[in-house]
Amino acid sequence: MHKPFLKHRWLLTLLLCLIPTAVFAADEAAGEPLLNSLDAAFAQFVKGIFDVMFFSIGGFPLIVLWLIFGAVFFTIRLKFVNFRLFGHAIDIVRGKHDDPNAPGEVSHFQALATALSATVGLGNIAGVAIAISVGGPGASLWMTLGGLLGMSSKLVECTLGQKYRIIKPNGKVAGGPMYYLSRGLAEIGLALLGKVLAILFSICTIFAAFGAANMIQVNQSYGAVKAVFPMIYPWVYGLVLAVLVGLVMIGGIHRIGRVAETLVPVMCVLYVVAALWILLVNFTQIPAAIITIFQEAFTPQAVEGGVIGVIVQGFRRSTFSNEAGVGSAAIAHSAARTDRPIKEGLVALLEPFIDTVIICNMTALVIVITGVYNNPEYEAIRKAGEGAALTSVAFGTVIGWFPILLAISVFLFAFSTMISWSYYAEKAWEYLFSEGSLIVYRILFIAATFIGAIAKPQSVIDFGDATFFAMALFNLFGMYFLTNKVVEDLSDYERYLKRAKL
Repeated sequence: MHKPFLKHRWLLTLLLCLIPTAVFAADEAAGEPLLNSLDAAFAQFVKGIFDVMFFSIGGFPLIVLWLIFGAVFFTIRLKFVNFRLFGHAIDIVRGKHDDPNAPGEVSHFQALATALSATVGLGNIAGVAIAISVGGPGASLWMTLGGLLGMSSKLVECTLGQKYRIIKPNGKVAGGPMYYLSRGLAEIGLALLGKVLAILFSICTIFAAFGAANMIQVNQSYGAVKAVFPMIYPWVYGLVLAVLVGLVMIGGIHRIGRVAETLVPVMCVLYVVAALWILLVNFTQIPAAIITIFQEAFTPQAVEGGVIGVIVQGFRRSTFSNEAGVGSAAIAHSAARTDRPIKEGLVALLEPFIDTVIICNMTALVIVITGVYNNPEYEAIRKAGEGAALTSVAFGTVIGWFPILLAISVFLFAFSTMISWSYYAEKAWEYLFSEGSLIVYRILFIAATFIGAIAKPQSVIDFGDATFFAMALFNLFGMYFLTNKVVEDLSDYERYLKRAKL
C-alpha cells in the first residue's frame, strides 16, 4: 500500500464508519429492516459458536471447569503466592523496586493501568448485574472465589509473557501467549505443539477483541447511556466510539498507556466513591445482604441449574471481568520495564483482586441492597440482558442523579477496555500476518464497533463469551507445560529477597 495513504489511514477508518451511518441517518425507515436482518443473521451465527464453546457435562460447561481447575492448580503449585506476596506486589507497583535501566516500553504502573483498563469495565458493572439476574445473589460469592484463585493464573501468564517476549531493534516489544507458547514450548522440546497453540490463540484473540472487548462494550454501555440520553441512536453512539478508538489505536501502546493511566484511576475513584456512598447510606442493610449472598450461593431460590447454575454464572462472569487464565493481560504486561519477569507477574496478580474482589463486590452489594435484581418493575431490563442499565437503576434508586455520572463512567470504561484490547489483538494480528497489514485489522475492529451498537444484547453477550473463553482453551494448555519455569523464577526471586534483607 502506498506510504502517503498509510500515513492518513485514519481517514479510511472514519469513512468506513460514516458510510453506513450516513445511509441510516438519511432514511431511518429504510434502515430499520436492514438492521433487523443483520441482527438476525448475526444471532444465528453466534448460536453455533456458543453451543460448541459451552458444551456441558452434568450442568458444568467444560470451559468453566477448565478455568477453575487451572486457577486451583496454579494456586497450589505456587504455594498460595497470591496471598504470601500480596504486600510485596503493591510495593513493586509503587516503584519501590524499579530499575530505570530495565528493558521495556512502559512502567509497572502503566502496564497495570493498561491491563486494568481492559479488565475494569463493563464486566464490573454489567457483568455483575447479569450474573445476579441469572444466577441470583449467590453468584457474587463464586465470582469472588474465582477472583482470588485467578490471581495465581494471572501471575503465571504475565510472568511467561515477560520471560519470552521479543524486544525489536526499534525498542518495541512483542509479547504475550503467542510468544511464550511458541518459544517456551520449543525450549522444552514441544516446538510443533507450541506453534499450533500460538496460532490458534492468536486467531481467538482477534475474534475476542471484536466480540468481548468491542461489541459487548459498545452494546452494554449504550444501555446505560440510553437510559439517561434516550435521544441518542445506537448507530450514532457506535460512530462516536469508533472514531475515538480509531484515533487512539493509531498511537500504539505509548498513547494507550498514557490514556489508560489517566482514565483508569479517575473511573475507579468515581465508581468506587459512589458505591461506597450507597453502602454507607444503607450501612445497616449490609449484613443482611452478605447473609443473602452466602445463603443463595449454596441454596439458591428459583435459579435454573440450582447450585451448579450459580457456580457457573459466578466463575463465568469472574473470568470475563478479570480475564485470569485467558492470556490477554500478558500482552500488556510484556511491555513493562523490568529486570525480572516474575516481578511483573506479581504486579499482575493485583488485577483480579482490584477488579473482582473489590469493585465487583461493591456492585453486587449495591444491586442486592437495592433489590433491583428481583423487582418485577425491572423484569424487562433483566430479560433483555441489559446489565449496565440494571446497575444504573440500582444506583439511581439511592442517588437520583447518579445514572448520568454512571453513563459517563460506563462510556469511559467501555472506551478504555476497547483501546487496550485493540492493542492485544494488534499484537496477535502482527504475529499471524505482519505489521504492515495492521490497517486491515483496524478497519475490521472499527466495523465491529458499529455492529455491536446495533445488535441485540443477548447475541452480543453470547458471541463475546464464546470468543473470549476460546482463548483460555489454548492458553491454559500451554501454561501447564511451562509452570515449572515460573516456579523456578519465583523461588529464585524469593531467595534474592531474603539475601537483600540480610
